[in-house]
Order: sequence, then structure tokens, then C-alpha cells
Amino acid sequence: MSGQPAVTGRRTVDVLVVGAGPAGLAAATELAATGAGTVEVVDREQEAGGIPRHCHHGGFGLRDLRRPMSGPAYARHRVREAAAAGAVLRTGVSVTGWAGPLTVETTSPAGLERLEARAVVLATGARERPRSARLVPGSRPSGVYTTGELQQAVHLYGQRVGERAVIVGAGPVARAAVGTLRRAGVRAVALVTEEPGVPVLGRRPSAGRSGAWFTSGALVPVLTGTTVTELLGRGLLTGVALRRHDGRTTVVACDTVVFSGDWIPENELARSAGAGLDAGTRGPAVDAAFRTDRPGVFAVGNVLHGVEPAATAALEGRRAAGHVRDFLVHGRWPVARVPVVAGAALRWAAPNLIGPADTGARMLLRPSERLVRPVVDVVQDGRLLHRGRLVRAAGPERSLTVAARWADRVDGAGGPVIVSAAH
Repeated sequence: MSGQPAVTGRRTVDVLVVGAGPAGLAAATELAATGAGTVEVVDREQEAGGIPRHCHHGGFGLRDLRRPMSGPAYARHRVREAAAAGAVLRTGVSVTGWAGPLTVETTSPAGLERLEARAVVLATGARERPRSARLVPGSRPSGVYTTGELQQAVHLYGQRVGERAVIVGAGPVARAAVGTLRRAGVRAVALVTEEPGVPVLGRRPSAGRSGAWFTSGALVPVLTGTTVTELLGRGLLTGVALRRHDGRTTVVACDTVVFSGDWIPENELARSAGAGLDAGTRGPAVDAAFRTDRPGVFAVGNVLHGVEPAATAALEGRRAAGHVRDFLVHGRWPVARVPVVAGAALRWAAPNLIGPADTGARMLLRPSERLVRPVVDVVQDGRLLHRGRLVRAAGPERSLTVAARWADRVDGAGGPVIVSAAH
């Protein structure tokens, strides 16, 4: 006997979407509504909707639905929309591996099952790196959270958090953490970031190397150019040890610390499928049609590039649906695509495969430093394909969007396309 549990069911669907967050639900809605056949969405969580379910701040829905919503309301809307379109949503179902090129193995309270699809859409999202993955030394006290864990503790389970909190990281996710702490009656005593300047979010009363945010109704001191070197306390957190980039050290007393941002794509299924990963995004490499290098396997949303707003993920899901339908009809999978590599001042570019036919593509570029009206260069094998200045500013927590109108000048048999930015 092998000792392996028997597969209790085998089914076939036209499209399997793995992940019921904004990207997966938007893709499933569009596919089901436009006659793509049987569309099934599976998610390991007990409730569909993804991260917005426990993000009680506003700002959702403005770009993609044209109306303001809270995170939970946005999640409920996306779930209702997918179900009304005819997609089948199954929660509490974990995809554990692959049993063929387009066949996955799942486990749920109902048992083990194999699902074979004509196309698979990976929309597994991203997760914040916890304290352990960031290699922060010290003891293992209670009171240590990621932003997602904090939001679930406060909004889903009504748990008491603490009284004084330090937030590690910067950007929109850190701002959301401030709002959640304030709702829980916790004072945010400092925001710590290794970035050299105060993040531009909300109104900034003071400037310089260190300043403050006024956000979510709270004034939060910002310690820039600063690293957390140790968590202090036995059993309960009592403080964090900090080191400035100029060598100065200090200790901030607190009973709560929130590690925000620093997102990692949930790429396990893509890796086990044999799909290539991009070195910059750490997600599956895809072209402008969200196709991986495994025929029939698409990827969309934050599994591609760490965290972007829910609207960005949902709009990607909607665009991907058209390409999935085309594949179901024609079965074509491109070969002539070259890698897109992030150059100077950029952490990553997505999509990260491109060909001459991709002139309609919209690329996301994530800077490694704050850029104001940057000049973007696109080069292949020493040839300048494009140079243009962008009108908006961006930084390590906010992407730039550019149109790949230069894609028709890409040599499909040439070397990588290098995209760089400069002030």
C-alpha cells in the first residue's frame, strides 16, 4: 500500500480559476458572462473576496467600479457579480499540486479531487513577508503582526491588540495599518522605514530626514533611514531596537509591532507547474496576454508582482479573460517572446515577456527609489526603442504605468528588452 489517500472525485471544467480575490473574481465574471463555458473558482479561504474582506478603510471601487466602497463591501460586490454571471465559487478548497499539464489536485472537507480544465488561471495573490522571513533578531514575544494579520485580528475576530505600536515599512499598506490600529484603540508611536525620505502619503506636516504623517486621523512620527535590529521582551513585546543609517541607535517602547508591505507573490503553484519566474517580481513571468510559458496556464493579479491596488488586480483579471477566451477557441500559444528586464532605478517591470505584437500592452514599472517625472528608456541589443518622460511621480510603494507602443520594434529573436528610468 502506498499510504496515499485515494482521489474521491474527478471532474472537467472549461476554465479553472485558482484564487477568489479581485483578480480571480473579475476574470471569472467576465469569462462566465461571455460564454466561456463552465468556469469554476476555488479558494483555500472559507470566504471568497481576498484581502479586501478585512480592509475596512475606504477607497475601493473608485477606479474599476466608479464608486467608493469599503474593502468588505467591495469583496461582497465582486463575489455577487461572479456568482450572478454563472461562475461556480468553491471555498475551503486547497490546490495541492498538478496531476497533468492542466489538471490540478485539490483537497477540501469533501475529500480529494482532480480537476481537469481547458485553461487554468492562477490568481493566488501575494502575502506580506513576516518577521521570520525578514530575519529580524530577538525573542519571540506576542504582539508581532503583519498588516494582514492585524486586520484579521481586529476586523474579523475583534481581538484586543495592545496600546502602543510601531509600524515597520512605508506606503499605502502602512497607512492602512495606522487606520486599523486607531480603530482598535492603539496609538501608533512610530513608523520606521529604511527609505531615506518621508513617504508622500496624506498630508505631511513636517519634512526632512524624519518627519510625520497625518493619516487616518492620527499624527505618526516617521523615522526614515532606520532599521529594526531587534525585538525586545519575553512573552510580551516591550520594545524595538533601532539603528539609523548614520550609526545612531535607540529603543522605542511598544507592545505591538506591525511589519507592513514587502510582498511576496504566492508562486508555489506556478513553480510546481514548471512555469518560469521573473527575477524582479518573483512571480510567474507572463506576456501582455497574461500567458505563462506553460501552454494553457495564465496568471493574473498580485501573484505576478506583489501588491498593487485591488482595482489594478481586477482590471488585469478582466483583460485576461479575453485572452483566455481566445485560447479556448484557437488553442494558440506564442513562442516568439523575449524577457523584459528592469534596469536602472526600477525594481521590476510587468509583463516581463514581450513580442512585436504587444503594442497594446500596458506595463507596470516599480521604482527602487523616489522618481519625479522620470525619463523612461527602452533598449534592446543596444537599440533605443523608446524614450519618454512621464508626468507623474512614483516610488518604491507606487508603480508607474506606461503604454508599450514601441513593442512593434522589438526583435522577437533578439536579446532581452531593458527598461530603465532616470530623473
